[in-house]
Amino acid sequence: MKSYEAIFRPGSGWVAFFTSILVWGIGIGSFQAAFNNFLVDMYNIDGVDRGVLEFLRETPGVLLIAILALLHRCSDWRVLQIGTLISLIAAGLLMVPVSWMGAVIFITIWALGEHLVMPVRQSLALSIAREGKSGESLGIVTSAINAGTVIGSLLVAAIFFVGTRYLGDDGQRILYNIVWCGVMALLALSVFLGSRMVEPNLQGRARPSFYFRRKYSKFYALELFYGARKQVFFTFGPFVLIKLYGMDTKDIALLFGVSAFLTALWGGRLIGRLTDRWGYRNVMIWDTVVLSVVCILYGFSKDIFPPKIAIAVVCVNYIIDAILSNASIATNLYARTLSDSQEELTATLSSGISVNHLITVFYAVFGGWIFDQYGAGVLFTSAAFLALANSVFALTVPKPKS
Repeated sequence: MKSYEAIFRPGSGWVAFFTSILVWGIGIGSFQAAFNNFLVDMYNIDGVDRGVLEFLRETPGVLLIAILALLHRCSDWRVLQIGTLISLIAAGLLMVPVSWMGAVIFITIWALGEHLVMPVRQSLALSIAREGKSGESLGIVTSAINAGTVIGSLLVAAIFFVGTRYLGDDGQRILYNIVWCGVMALLALSVFLGSRMVEPNLQGRARPSFYFRRKYSKFYALELFYGARKQVFFTFGPFVLIKLYGMDTKDIALLFGVSAFLTALWGGRLIGRLTDRWGYRNVMIWDTVVLSVVCILYGFSKDIFPPKIAIAVVCVNYIIDAILSNASIATNLYARTLSDSQEELTATLSSGISVNHLITVFYAVFGGWIFDQYGAGVLFTSAAFLALANSVFALTVPKPKS
């Protein structure tokens, strides 16, 4: 506990915050572990369908700056609670048997809540940190979420491992509904635990309604690259494992759990420390260099290796990508160095999410078409080129002051 007290400000409510985030992570982890297989098992979607769904699912991210403008008088903590409650409602709606379009609408509602949480979660983590400990604070947030994802993934794996033995394939709808009920309960608990936070209103002034400034131009450009890079792995990473390698729900859940466990154990906090000590610029440059290699192996393993080795290589690369995704900490710290206040930082982070989703929504549809027409190799090669372009652009970011 003493080591954590050296990172966070006294009286900032950090214990309640991280407990709430941990439980939220269990709920989100449970959802993500079942989500991709749910789409295939219940609706038998192809690459184009997945791309179209992702286009609509990411639309709240594009609109985030406008949505937060409507909530600009709410504290960051209040926005966090609102977003969690919206996702809770959406999880309940997924239990209703509907057509494909109805499912798309429910998933988009889920995404609205999830996107509302993103910028304020990062902003709150920065606001409760002591001077010089911002990177570690963001890293601990990531570790808490991933620790929750480990538990959530294992819960889903256990539900399907036991459930399929007794219910068979005909009981899949029941098993998915059990997962959605669990997600609802966890998100409700997250809101309750967070209500114990000592400082629910960490900012003293309302956030700017709309916020774009020229001084953040490089930050916005980096967010564009991050949006494309994130989209390929988030959408088509699990889709490749399900469609090309035949992994079922419990297999995907176990992989998610292992990935989250390694990230929670040391990945998130390690990258946070590296960012504090090595500098956000170096992290932004080198993480995407490694990512380009990961993308190539992910796309072509099936053509290079025998089947059993190929699936092992792909799973390892999926885990490496999950760890590398924490390097977004560096971009957030870069934004903080340019911000003059906590309110400006929150507005800037939300603007950044809207910017990175501009490319995300289009790359989702484009990526689905590439996947169906040319295969995973071409799709992930395009992601590798984007990763290298990110590294080149990061070289133009000014070196941080000592």
